[in-house]
Amino acid sequence: MSRTIQASTLRKHVAAIVQAAGSSPAEAEQVAANLVLANLSGHDSHGVGMVPRYVDAVAEGGLKPNAAVQVKLDAGAMLALDGQHGYGQIVGVQAMELGIARAKQNGSCIVSLAESHHLGRIGHFAEMATAQGLVSMHFVNVLSRPVVAPWGGGDGRFGTNPCCIGVPLAGAAPFILDFATSRVAQGKMRVAHNKGERVPAGYLIDEHGAPTNDPGVVVVPQSNGLFGALMTFGEHKGYGMAVACELLGGALTGGGTWHRPADTARTVLNGMLTVLIDPAKLGTEATFEHEARAFIDWLRQSPPGAGFDTVQIAGEPERKARAARERDGIWLDDATWREIVDAGKKVGITVD
Repeated sequence: MSRTIQASTLRKHVAAIVQAAGSSPAEAEQVAANLVLANLSGHDSHGVGMVPRYVDAVAEGGLKPNAAVQVKLDAGAMLALDGQHGYGQIVGVQAMELGIARAKQNGSCIVSLAESHHLGRIGHFAEMATAQGLVSMHFVNVLSRPVVAPWGGGDGRFGTNPCCIGVPLAGAAPFILDFATSRVAQGKMRVAHNKGERVPAGYLIDEHGAPTNDPGVVVVPQSNGLFGALMTFGEHKGYGMAVACELLGGALTGGGTWHRPADTARTVLNGMLTVLIDPAKLGTEATFEHEARAFIDWLRQSPPGAGFDTVQIAGEPERKARAARERDGIWLDDATWREIVDAGKKVGITVD
């Protein structure tokens, strides 16, 4: 049956599984904290439900516990890094720490990260940057079974290819725009499938290229052994952004793009191109702080539309979810919990 678990308990369970899969205690705790934070933020698609896939990826050899980011090029305000198939929650943070230090020193930094295992919620990295007063932009590609159809196409050809932008706001919580270029994240379809739910029209096509509201078409093989596909958001516009993320996050970083038939591997590799800017060194800091806050205040003065209580900006729903779920616990459906328990068994851990 479904259950509600406190964040601290969930972190303990996940850390035990990750450590048993080969990670050091410190790495296991950091991975667990990141995954649980995604659940707390309302993004269950990038939370602890990923643990079973990570355990399988370690077994495949595509995810390397205890790997660290490797510097391939250091050109001052430009860094080219190799994640060496390490946990994205680890090498992604290491890449951001290097880039943030350089941006604070030089005013800006371009960070190219290739060969990282699944980076998880990209907003986490934007939050790292904005906490240091930096603007950040992230373009990410996905090397795994292609689950998103091109605009005008009838099957999956690329991944959910996230884009994220973080902007610090003086005296207020930051603007954190973090979205998949697919109409909805693949992980959200996994969650919906596990719950036995249907999804709105326009999200999916089935294995024949026809519209469907069954999330299972992108989660489990259909009768002919094929999968359906997600649609891009914003029709051709989201498709264009997805291609940009593949070219920047995949081709430009050197991590590679997807251009081969689908396979059943559980490993998920990401490339991420990050641009970091320090407003304090740009010469526009005072104007930036005033104008950004003035614009946000202007947005909030809009009367709520039908069905809404207030106008929000990106990042606020996540912060509200964190407060509520820290207090009330994190709800997990029965299928997701069973998969986590089974993942623990694979590495010799009994989850209570």
